[in-house]
Amino acid sequence: MPKAVWLLVIGMVINVTGTSFLWPLNTIYIHGELGKSLSVAGIVLMLNAGATVVGNLLGGGLFDRLGGYRTILLGAGVNLFAMAGMTIWHGWPHYVIFLTIVGFGSGVVFPAVYALVGAVWPKGGRRAFNAIYISQNAGVAIGSSLGGFVASFSFNYIFAANFIMFAAFFLLSVFGYRHMAGVTGAQMNVFSENGGVRSRSKLTALLILCTAYMLCWVGYVQWMSTIASYTQEVNISLKQYSFLWTVNGVLIVFGQPLVNFFVRTFQDNMKKQILIGICIFIVSFGITAFTDGFKGFLAAMIILTIGEMFVWPAVPTVASQLSPKGREGFYQGIVNSTATAGRMFGPVLGGILVDVYGMTVLFITLIAFLLIGIVLTLVYERPLKKEKDDSVPSISSL
Repeated sequence: MPKAVWLLVIGMVINVTGTSFLWPLNTIYIHGELGKSLSVAGIVLMLNAGATVVGNLLGGGLFDRLGGYRTILLGAGVNLFAMAGMTIWHGWPHYVIFLTIVGFGSGVVFPAVYALVGAVWPKGGRRAFNAIYISQNAGVAIGSSLGGFVASFSFNYIFAANFIMFAAFFLLSVFGYRHMAGVTGAQMNVFSENGGVRSRSKLTALLILCTAYMLCWVGYVQWMSTIASYTQEVNISLKQYSFLWTVNGVLIVFGQPLVNFFVRTFQDNMKKQILIGICIFIVSFGITAFTDGFKGFLAAMIILTIGEMFVWPAVPTVASQLSPKGREGFYQGIVNSTATAGRMFGPVLGGILVDVYGMTVLFITLIAFLLIGIVLTLVYERPLKKEKDDSVPSISSL
């Protein structure tokens, strides 16, 4: 990989390691330490995710106008400020305020990094986005493995560790990404390239696929919210729960060559890759629905991880393939914002379903969402095919 990609990979590891000290424990902290209900915890996470959606869209747009360097600096600076505040004040409601600001800052950073890696390594294709995806999960493995252990002593140490990692990422961004300051998108309207119909059909296809992506995230985020709290009720310790996320990150980092071996057989067919991943998600939630012991949750997490290794890198790759020239940031912003929308509504929906109907209804609902995701993935290319068919003159018009 080019040196610029390695710097982005290292930066993402540092940034996500810091975030992963805290995000798997948010619901546990709000519910257990601050004494709020699961529904309230879901609303807090919704505010965080809502701010991230705004940050995603702004970050993607800023990449196209200001470039990746300045955009990443902005997001990293906001995160550093918010985490400094949270380290000092993390009671109610200060925790909510700073967590929301962190969501916004992170939202600005992620689409800029994805667009930047595609811009500095255009020949990398799927490998470029896969590198960032793996680096994210390396951060998850490191942060989550340490997070539960540190939190068992005091949550105060969690906030301090997060602040230190955000400071390190900010410094790396200032000095390491400076040579990428000239990388930016062209100033153009999203519908302006190659005629309005063609660009509009690409955007429509992406939105359909991203709706399926969002539904997958609604299910996935339950592991950070309702399922996280449920593990405590069935006597799974905080360390064991954190270990599940360590397994998730380690499996993604070291199991990627095996997944790549299978993916090579349909590397030019992202649709098939996504469909297989969603089916694996369904199997994982089916197992989770019937287990109440650590081994069952571990098996479900391993299967869930395999599913995400198929789906998560594929969607940004499709977005890169569909994006008109100069609008890479905008399209990656859409991908990240729909994923964040799933993380935003998922905890609220899950919390309400569990509080009112119980865990069984939650799992039935999640599997139904994933089945809808399969349908949407099957049809997302139709706008492109229709536009292509319409552009071919009929016999009667010749």
